[in-house]
Amino acid sequence: MSAAPFKVATFNVNSVRSRMPILLDWLREHEPDALCLQETKVEDKDFPAGEFEAAGFHVAFRGQKRWNGVAIVSRAPLEQVAFGFEGGPAEEGPRMIRGVLSGVAIVNTYIPQGRSEEDEQFRYKIGWFERLREHFEALYRPEDLVLWCGDLNHAPEPIDVYDPKRLLGHVCFHPEVDRVYRKVLEWGLVDVFRMHRPEPKQYSFYDYRLPSSVKRGLGWRIDHILATRPLADKSTAAYIDLAPRLKPKPSDHTPVVAEFRLD
Repeated sequence: MSAAPFKVATFNVNSVRSRMPILLDWLREHEPDALCLQETKVEDKDFPAGEFEAAGFHVAFRGQKRWNGVAIVSRAPLEQVAFGFEGGPAEEGPRMIRGVLSGVAIVNTYIPQGRSEEDEQFRYKIGWFERLREHFEALYRPEDLVLWCGDLNHAPEPIDVYDPKRLLGHVCFHPEVDRVYRKVLEWGLVDVFRMHRPEPKQYSFYDYRLPSSVKRGLGWRIDHILATRPLADKSTAAYIDLAPRLKPKPSDHTPVVAEFRLD
């Protein structure tokens, strides 16, 4: 009998405490090896670690009140846990957690949204991607088993947004953001989701402000799972699970999942 696949998911929960019923149900049903969370929006002292542990999972996290926050929920303890960029100035809130699980280096990021093209936060977003490229160069090699996932606040292709003509130039579908995003990929990363799911209308984010956005297909693919080529070659499946977005009191995002054969 072959070993079970190594399953990793990413999910912007838009408040971990608000989403605990959905999260616990999803963990019990899917039993991922690692679930990367973004926008946990809670200080560390109030993070619901006990609820994850009672469900049989370990969790590493760093957060702040009301904004940002990242975590990795895992079946086995995460090793070599670290936060943020190596060296340099402190980050504007917790946006990166990394660690090692089953020999795979996992980098979970919540990249700044950017607000508007004229806002200083847009320049901060561009710089964040540039620093991330340097981060990969400093800590890893393209030959390593490295997984980069999270809410990247970027739709790379026209098929990743519901109306590419009208939305072009939005800070999450912008040529300048795409330029720095692709610089990170050029280091040696592959879009695992698109390896397996090349078809359009595959969205991980549906805006609360658009009525019946899921039913109408008004979505964006801004949550991603990418891997170095040696790890991508071990991937066997990838998909977006829409079910959590359809539950009562959902996040505006939904999980993206990838499976690998590590043996």
